[in-house]
Amino acid sequence: MPKIVGSCFLLLILPCTHAFAAESCDPDGAVQFICGPVNPEDLYQIPDTPWVIASGRISDEEGSIYAVNTLDHSVHVIFPEAALAPQHDRSTYADCPSPNNRFQPHGLAFRAGSDSTYILYVIGHGDREAIEVFNLVVSGNVPTMQWTGCIMAPPLTARLNSVTALPDARIAATNYDTTGGQLWEWHPAFGWSEVPGSEMRGPNGLVSSIDGQWLYIGGWSDQALVRLSRGKTPIQLDSVDVGFNVDNVRWTDDGRLLAAGQGRQCGADGRCTMVASRVVSVNPDTLAVQQLVDYPVNALIPVGTVAIEVGDEIWVGGIRGTERIGRFPGQ
Repeated sequence: MPKIVGSCFLLLILPCTHAFAAESCDPDGAVQFICGPVNPEDLYQIPDTPWVIASGRISDEEGSIYAVNTLDHSVHVIFPEAALAPQHDRSTYADCPSPNNRFQPHGLAFRAGSDSTYILYVIGHGDREAIEVFNLVVSGNVPTMQWTGCIMAPPLTARLNSVTALPDARIAATNYDTTGGQLWEWHPAFGWSEVPGSEMRGPNGLVSSIDGQWLYIGGWSDQALVRLSRGKTPIQLDSVDVGFNVDNVRWTDDGRLLAAGQGRQCGADGRCTMVASRVVSVNPDTLAVQQLVDYPVNALIPVGTVAIEVGDEIWVGGIRGTERIGRFPGQ
């Protein structure tokens, strides 16, 4: 498909919590919007449901988590407002000191639970650097969240960024350090351990294969999508240049990877300017790349950070003042 290019005109953005006035949420050419979520940095669709979860970054220390209905495009705050009372699972999260309902939500990941319940992992910044863990129930009219524990960040990590669920109750997370980051793996019985072969500058987004044998990483500093083997000797590490700073990575229903991030232009003095939000599709086996979205920086989506496939659309979330999710035509 041809790349999508916006018209770059400025629309007035009105403050709101759940919806925008109709005139403030007009399309930008072929690009439509869902208005309401504040800085929806990460998006994750709950399998086999009409719901997308979005992490909103209001400030460095707080934010909301939203449930977005893919059928009617309604937006609902489900944390901290509307959340159920915490219920600490002390056997699984014994090292977690206490519940936390005030943090900046960042990366998201899910694990299937029982019936209509999922385990939701949310990277949180602010008073503590941790992965906050919730039960997410989707059986009612709107999903509900209940805090059940946390996983404190490994010592000396700069900033956790993305998280993925692995088999055997394990998770993995990226330590976003542009001078020398890496991936970490956690298990309830053994705690944290560094993922062998994962040292790189600025590891950002992260997903894993269903069997947990492969990790796919957004190499932000190297403008690459990185594929790393897990539990394999010798370690296999491959990467493909995508031409922009890769932020988040997500799976599509047909088994491709969507890598989203920021296109930049840098001068001789080393200073860089953000010029576009970009999305590519990557074949996880061949690492072949196809560009899908190249949307110029504007007041609507100042910085694109994540892309997911929803039906025949590509939804793009972002930060730095946006209060909307972009809906781009898919393939």
